[in-house]
Amino acid sequence: MLCRKLASVKSIAAAVAVACALGAATTACAQADAQDPAGLQRMPTNSIEMIRSLGWWVVPFAALSLVALWSASERLVMLRRGRVIPKPFVQRFLRLIETGELDRDEALQVCQENGSPIAMIFAHGVRKWGKTSVEVEQAIIDGGERQVAALRTNLRILSGTYTVGPLIGLLGTVWGMLMSFERIANAGAMGNSQQLAAGIALALVTTAAGLAIAIPAIIIHMYLAGRVDALVMEMDDLSQRLVTSISAEALAERASRPKRPPREPEPVTASASKKRAV
Repeated sequence: MLCRKLASVKSIAAAVAVACALGAATTACAQADAQDPAGLQRMPTNSIEMIRSLGWWVVPFAALSLVALWSASERLVMLRRGRVIPKPFVQRFLRLIETGELDRDEALQVCQENGSPIAMIFAHGVRKWGKTSVEVEQAIIDGGERQVAALRTNLRILSGTYTVGPLIGLLGTVWGMLMSFERIANAGAMGNSQQLAAGIALALVTTAAGLAIAIPAIIIHMYLAGRVDALVMEMDDLSQRLVTSISAEALAERASRPKRPPREPEPVTASASKKRAV
């Protein structure tokens, strides 16, 4: 009988201890909830709440978004085909060069007045007018490298945004998990599920924000890089036409060609005059 009484007393004491521990944990959680009146314990359910849950993390993500938008818009405008390779200018310029209607000074002046990237490449080649094809081609390559570098301006900035964005999101993930563990430690052994959910929500939202910036930025970067490559290939083909027209070999070949005799005027007859009148 004495043993049974001792066992019942021990069980009652254990139950009282568990109840006291639960009461202390509940009190600690209630105090933690009172210290966070902003509602950070709630899980965000829509995009507006997700943005609000970022807190001060929205500043770096907004800055990255603006930089990516600006660089992409600027490159879309500057890489227009009509600006880089104006078709009317190129066709007229090469036709006059190939027919010998432009000399060196006139061709150089026309290129400088146009000012497009392809015109600047042509100008480098025109300065070597009458030199060997190797010298003319090397001058065009040197000028082309400068223009290609100018075409790729701000692409590095765009690539930087899709590289830095996920890293900031990863930093936010680590920050959110640390915040969750700190709140659990401060709330007691049992912790608070709402506070744990708030930290996890911050971790996930920052990761999603970083990816939301990086994915469109890398797609636009790939598109713009492909456009630059296509423009470079087209400018290379046009430059080769210029080399074959102004090099020393081309000028010598053109000079060796027999000149066509001028056409004699046809005798005017009565039938011809009637046809002209008609």
